[in-house]
Amino acid sequence: MALPPLHALRVFESVARLGNVSAAAAELHVTPGAISQQIRALQVTLGVDLFQKRGRQLALTPSGSQLQRSVASAMEAIHTGVRQLSAHKYGGAPKRALTISIPQVHGVAWLATRLFTFMAESPNFQLKVLTSSHFHGVDWRRTDVAIIYGMPPWPGFWWRLLHGIHMTPVCSPQLLRGPNAIRQPSDLAFHRLLHEDDGSQWRRWQAEAGIPYAGESDVHFDDFGIVLQAARDGFGVALSDEVVSARDLDEGRLVQPLRLIVPALHNYYCICPDVKRETAEVSSFIDWLIEEAASPLGPRDETKNPANQSS
Repeated sequence: MALPPLHALRVFESVARLGNVSAAAAELHVTPGAISQQIRALQVTLGVDLFQKRGRQLALTPSGSQLQRSVASAMEAIHTGVRQLSAHKYGGAPKRALTISIPQVHGVAWLATRLFTFMAESPNFQLKVLTSSHFHGVDWRRTDVAIIYGMPPWPGFWWRLLHGIHMTPVCSPQLLRGPNAIRQPSDLAFHRLLHEDDGSQWRRWQAEAGIPYAGESDVHFDDFGIVLQAARDGFGVALSDEVVSARDLDEGRLVQPLRLIVPALHNYYCICPDVKRETAEVSSFIDWLIEEAASPLGPRDETKNPANQSS
């Protein structure tokens, strides 16, 4: 029998150790749906059941326990080897300082936890993290690399697309109930549309849905974190993307009431001043960041989302 993919074994080891899909997803920085998919694929490959449900926890079957002992031992050997190699390579090296700027909501949802992985892999780095969503909000006197939400060009800067995102309505599950439940695009007329921008993104979505623009909102926010919190609390419907809202959707705080998705007006870019692009610290971080962005975000488990009833 051919060996299963190493990533699937890593996922298995995390779930076996933590006993919970959501906890493993948080540890590995992917969605619970992606974890479940990997476990199912591994069980199909091996032809055995590795877990059985006990309440909300997952318990190992006898076959799972046997595999867990071998995988845990192998993973510890790999970790030990990497730690020894890093200690040998970086033990006497001076710390390399790097200042990065990230969008607050995107940073929390996607990048912040991954930065600890970067630090573990690159112990000679010392990071300082600032927050700003847009190009003109970045303090370029201090910042070496930024992730921004916008649209090029930016003269004098190097940039690379990280996420080409798509927007779709998200809301609290409570808005799927009652006389004004959202079942089709026209039902949005009964709910406040939450805005971060001047309404351009909602105008695009409603045009694609074939419904008239609902008009100017009575409230706009300059912080998308506030927009999402208002949506979680049931105060309206927000337009969000698959990067920022993945965990809220997986854990049921938000749902997608309608299927229609449209390309975002702007996207997330990695950007740095031209004069810094080839410096060792900046180049190393950007290479790592692009590799992280290329990794699958992890599919969500569609069966968890009650919104799949409408279009």
